[in-house]
Amino acid sequence: MKHRTLLASAICSGILSLAPLSVCGQALQPGSDWLSDLSHRITLNGYAQAGYAYQDQEQAETSDFNLKRTLLWARAEITDRWSFLFMVDFNSEVQEFYTDYRVSPGKALSVRVGQFKNSFSLENPLSPSSLELIDVCSQPVTYMAGCGSDPLLGKQFGRDIGMKLYGELFDGHLAYELGLMNGQGINCRDGNRDKDVIAKIDVRPVQGLRLVASGQKGRGHAVGTAAWNPDISVGDNYTRDRYSVGAELKVGAYCPTKYKEARPISLRGEWLEGKDGKVKSRGAYLTAGVPVVDALDAVASFDWFDRNKEMRYDQTNATIGLQYWYYKKCRLQLQYTHTWRQFDSDYNNIQAQVQIAF
Repeated sequence: MKHRTLLASAICSGILSLAPLSVCGQALQPGSDWLSDLSHRITLNGYAQAGYAYQDQEQAETSDFNLKRTLLWARAEITDRWSFLFMVDFNSEVQEFYTDYRVSPGKALSVRVGQFKNSFSLENPLSPSSLELIDVCSQPVTYMAGCGSDPLLGKQFGRDIGMKLYGELFDGHLAYELGLMNGQGINCRDGNRDKDVIAKIDVRPVQGLRLVASGQKGRGHAVGTAAWNPDISVGDNYTRDRYSVGAELKVGAYCPTKYKEARPISLRGEWLEGKDGKVKSRGAYLTAGVPVVDALDAVASFDWFDRNKEMRYDQTNATIGLQYWYYKKCRLQLQYTHTWRQFDSDYNNIQAQVQIAF
């Protein structure tokens, strides 16, 4: 960690020492306000989520305050086509670092290289700061996109290292993404020579409606074992395929920069299936957010996931709750979840969370 800090300091010092000489490839004359130019090209954003959770699992009852995320990211507009982003979670580790280059004059074709959220599913690319659930993604997305509940892949926060082509066509009515990824997750080298291909098609026929299909074809390298998949051992290379189909509908006024003042009715659902080695899994979710009065929303979600279709290793969650937007992207959340498990006892979960964002 000490060596990383010294290296980062050295890099920053070098950049600052060169900055007065040139900005974005343009030489600056003595007396030029290079710092003002640089500040207009760099934006900082961040958010933190902290709260309280009580869970009454049999023989594993928990009650604690928690700090789930403290993210800060910087985006630099190097030119009107070329940008760079760096994101770190102070509660965890470096999450994203990538560069984007817009190849076409419009939005038809761009390329991204680095570490970023993979494109699989409708829900995974969305920010936890905007998703309705305190637990963020549904069970099947969390597992299949690599957000944390798959012991074979390990906790990868839905991110991976690689490159992708993406863009929008037909005045934004069709969006696409095609990625070539390691398939191993963040901040580590690939465990095998095979690369994963991830593709997504996002059709937007009318304003507020998205129809999304995505798929992933690849090979995993197991870093752990799973009780529902006994044929795969640590170090094994195995088939890791996924696909999903889903839709999102937003009805009413919507303004991303003034979410408290203009919030839509939101409805999102998806069906997902996967294959790890010989084991097939499947799941689905439906999540809704409805403005009630002023800045108060009602939230409801239902999701189901079966990790092994042959063993019926399935779990179902039902969540209801409220969230209050007290300032733009800042909110208070309160949610109750009941969980049914075929392979173990049922339990209840009560969570509260505060979100601060800028």
